Amino acid sequence: MQEQSQNFKKNSIQTKLVLLMALILTAALSVNLFIFFQINAMVEKIDSVFSSNVTISELTDTLELVENRVYEYLNTKSSTALEDYYRYGEEYRGLIAQLNNQNVDSDTKMLEKNIRNMSETYLEKTEETLQAKRGRNVERYKAAFEEETLLYQYINSYIYELNCLQFQRNSDNYQMLLSSMRVLELFSIAIMVLIFALCLWMGVMVIRNMIRPLIRLAQAAHKVAEGDFEVELSAVAAQDEVGIVTNAFVQMVASIRKYIARVKDSLEKEAQMKERELSMEAHLKEAQLRYLQAQINPHFLFNSLNAGAQLAVMEDAEQTGIFMEKMADFFRYNVKKVAGDATLAEEIEAVDSYIYILNVRYAGDITYDKKIEADIENIRMPSMILQPIVENAVLHGIHDRMEEGRILLSVEPDEGQLRITVTDNGVGMSGQEIRAVMEGTIHQTREEGNSTGIGLDNVINRLKLYYNREDLLRIRSDGKGLGTEVTILLPCGEGGKNRVSDLNCG
Repeated sequence: MQEQSQNFKKNSIQTKLVLLMALILTAALSVNLFIFFQINAMVEKIDSVFSSNVTISELTDTLELVENRVYEYLNTKSSTALEDYYRYGEEYRGLIAQLNNQNVDSDTKMLEKNIRNMSETYLEKTEETLQAKRGRNVERYKAAFEEETLLYQYINSYIYELNCLQFQRNSDNYQMLLSSMRVLELFSIAIMVLIFALCLWMGVMVIRNMIRPLIRLAQAAHKVAEGDFEVELSAVAAQDEVGIVTNAFVQMVASIRKYIARVKDSLEKEAQMKERELSMEAHLKEAQLRYLQAQINPHFLFNSLNAGAQLAVMEDAEQTGIFMEKMADFFRYNVKKVAGDATLAEEIEAVDSYIYILNVRYAGDITYDKKIEADIENIRMPSMILQPIVENAVLHGIHDRMEEGRILLSVEPDEGQLRITVTDNGVGMSGQEIRAVMEGTIHQTREEGNSTGIGLDNVINRLKLYYNREDLLRIRSDGKGLGTEVTILLPCGEGGKNRVSDLNCG
């Protein structure tokens, strides 16, 4: 027994489970076959109980058919009735041949003998009646018909009595078989419950022996995952997959302890040096970002406020109030966001205010449209990014054709990113100019006093510092006179400080 147990431990988990399932299925199949054969035997006994009543019923029905054909022939002399009589007569002889013809100590058997004898006499009388009818011997066939009719009645009464006796005996036998069926049912249920309990117990024992080392291994692995490398886990004797993994885990933990002891000091020193380097790099990027955001031309503020003063003289105070409110919103946004980031919604509001200010200054010649197909309230980005792009489109794109100038600002998801596009119908750019701007080798000229002072080079540098990527701004133009399209791609799902957060670009 111990040797078999050792051999079982050497098997793989798959082999153990297959053996267990084969044992359970064999036991279940055996129980089902036993119950099946027992039920079939009971059904055959029940069928045999009532087969005698079925035979007696057939005997009564056939006797009636014979009598009816005799009566029909006597009245009509139909050849069809005569043929039917001979056919049903042969069937009736076959049925009475199955009845008892011996003297036995049984009421039913003696009734069968009497029915058989009277039936043979009855068939002789019916034959005699038909022959007399065919010979037109009226007196003879009437006498024979009366005798065979009387025999028919006697036979029917005997058959009825036999049917009652047989039914009573069959009912008793049926009740007995029914009781046996109930006992078999209870016995079968008991066997099934016993086999189920036995298989369940065996399954639990086998699986527990296989899982117990795995549970201990999982507990030890959980402690190791929490940083406790002093966990103690002894090797197991089983040679299956769990045993192999457990023993390998024990060796691995021992190796990790030695490794940690050797490199602990060097890791601490490297971590301190890395922390200082990261801190210096973060401070440097923060300083560069603040420097770039601070490049706003104060002359733009003075010139715009001067335009507001002129508007106040020329029209009612209501329009002046709207203009000054837009100016206040725009420069309040500049002062507030110059040192940090903003939401995309705030950036677009700043563009709206800027376009309003320009339309006041240029008599409303700029057509400005927006197409927003994304949630812009929770999307963060560097401040003062969109306004310089729109400003560049006005000053360098549509400045000389204000009456026909159009600017379209669109925001839409694009394959895991958020695409922001500023399109104008201005003078356009050549491929060489686009490359120079993207490479930072040239800077756009600014009209002194009419600009915020933030050019595309500033925008490109701040996007690069903010997202630590260089491919977020793209410029496209089909050539001179065909307008310009500037596209910004905001990365999605990059959480943390100074990153896009809570953004669903789908």
